[in-house]
Amino acid sequence: MFISLTNAADFGAALTRARKGLGLTQRDLALAIGVGERFIVDLEAGKPTAQLGKALAAAKAAGMHVVDAAEIVRDSPAATSR
Repeated sequence: MFISLTNAADFGAALTRARKGLGLTQRDLALAIGVGERFIVDLEAGKPTAQLGKALAAAKAAGMHVVDAAEIVRDSPAATSR
């Protein structure tokens, strides 16, 4: 299932769902990627951040797969048969 993430709040909500789905606490996730718990709290709260690398690391550690949906659409059989 793909969820459109259009802003920091959407990303934070998706990260929260993914983290909880794995049974991780915010502290667990922070320790897994080497950041402070406050970073995870702020990220899940939708605080815009310039620290994209850390945000993507948190997403990966929570089991999220961040993809470019435009690439998926471009590579789909329906798109290539036109």
